[in-house]
Amino acid sequence: MNVKHEVSVAKVRKDAEDNFRNGFFCCEALMAAICDNFELDVPREVIAMSSGMAVGAGRSGCMCGALNGGIMALGMLFGRTEPNGPKDPKVVKCMELTNELHSWFKENNGKNSVCCRVLTREFDMGKGEHKQQCIYFTGLCAGKVAEIIVREMGLVNTDNQ
Repeated sequence: MNVKHEVSVAKVRKDAEDNFRNGFFCCEALMAAICDNFELDVPREVIAMSSGMAVGAGRSGCMCGALNGGIMALGMLFGRTEPNGPKDPKVVKCMELTNELHSWFKENNGKNSVCCRVLTREFDMGKGEHKQQCIYFTGLCAGKVAEIIVREMGLVNTDNQ
């Protein structure tokens, strides 16, 4: 898959946050920011694939939708399309990167959890009180995904120039 060789991780983060503010759920916002900033030649349906992963997967409150989106983005770029067994180097690498993202997000979101229900328990979801925090988590996760992509693909983070 062709990707843009230079990207601003800070812009990926900001775009993910803006995408959420403008009407996408967390997972969709992250996927759109990754696709747009890395100029991925993929159909926009990859964003639609993430729609059900929001609010902890279909409003179930399970794993944070921003993290779900990050995992989907990593799978899109580093995953496999052939059933080559559990030792397939592509799936091994993708699982390693996914674990890195999961652990990092849990340690860096300030709540030591990846569960949407736990992350938002002090908010009245019906009143939208959670939105600012979810925008922040979406940007946080999108930035880390972008950092991983840049590192793993040997790209340039223009923020460091």
